[in-house]
Amino acid sequence: MDKIKKPILTEKSISLLGKRQYTFEVDINVTKWQAKKWMEKHFKIKIRSIKSYYVPIKNKKNKTNIGKRKRRKRMIFNLQVGNSIPISSIN
Repeated sequence: MDKIKKPILTEKSISLLGKRQYTFEVDINVTKWQAKKWMEKHFKIKIRSIKSYYVPIKNKKNKTNIGKRKRRKRMIFNLQVGNSIPISSIN
């Protein structure tokens, strides 16, 4: 599924891994239900909850042009106890 684009590995998202919370960048049109169904099928895990948010849009400068970055959406998947996603399969 190309709707779930890539994992987000920032300082904050890495600290959430200890709490079984994984952050992924997703397509803006994907719903929580679709993402949950795909993640459970692909990684063979059980998801307890999902939080989704839009990344704030920032200005972008390029020599003479001023514009805005594209709108992006991220989801945080909270897994049930005993489930995990291997780090090697994320990238």
